[in-house]
Amino acid sequence: MTFSIVGQVGDAFGVAVASKFPFVGAVVPAAELGVGAVATQAMARVAYREEALAALRRGASAAEAVLACIEPDADRDHRQLGVVGADSEATYTGIRCLPWAGGVSGRDATGGYAIQGNILTGPEVVAEMERAWLGSAGAGLTDRLCAALLAGDAAGGDSRGRQGAALYAVRPGAGYDECGVLADVRVDDHPDAPRELARLLRLNDLMFGAPEDVQPLAGDLAEEVGARLATLGHEGAVSQALAAWASQENYETRLSPDGIDSKVLDALREATPGSSLQ
Repeated sequence: MTFSIVGQVGDAFGVAVASKFPFVGAVVPAAELGVGAVATQAMARVAYREEALAALRRGASAAEAVLACIEPDADRDHRQLGVVGADSEATYTGIRCLPWAGGVSGRDATGGYAIQGNILTGPEVVAEMERAWLGSAGAGLTDRLCAALLAGDAAGGDSRGRQGAALYAVRPGAGYDECGVLADVRVDDHPDAPRELARLLRLNDLMFGAPEDVQPLAGDLAEEVGARLATLGHEGAVSQALAAWASQENYETRLSPDGIDSKVLDALREATPGSSLQ
């Protein structure tokens, strides 16, 4: 009763999932730095997550990791599983999963992907997810996973409706304190869970992303930023005022000694609307 994508972009691995099932993020996704990612669903067996990752750690291919999970499992006909490792990918749909059920796996220049779903409106859900994934090559992992999930939802998604969604991804050095967690975002109960997930993912990126497209604080931009910060009660040297405001808003990971991060600048402009400041 779920659709998901397991994906890889270089050394980043992750899973995006949506379902007419609350708290789906507590059941389906798992990923490990330097190892791979897994999605377990349908009549999900949570133990598949560690079993598949353990197989990948031992050097097994994704297909071998799937076999390591399903061969000893008497209920494998009711399960779905997607696995992506460093250089392989596989998807499995048990013959007794509720229709429509199926999946596809493949690899492009950036890494592997495995897409699967059950109780879907039809095969077009998986097909559109694959199209969105391949069509977003060049973007980061979380953006590609989210694009695929939204495409599946737009194509019909879970035939019973929407309720839960989640995205979990890892990449070396990513996240708060460089812990390696690129994103850990869950929507546990929402009538439009995939789109709410997309909104929270943008916020996650703003909060935990590294500086990008940094512009020097000089000339007209320094004047604009200083004026906007002053309207928010942060006056004085522009760089110090910016650091104070960014810390207040939890944007510390995007602070740069070279200027202002583009997404922080966008957030500042949104917080201080008014053409007189531009």
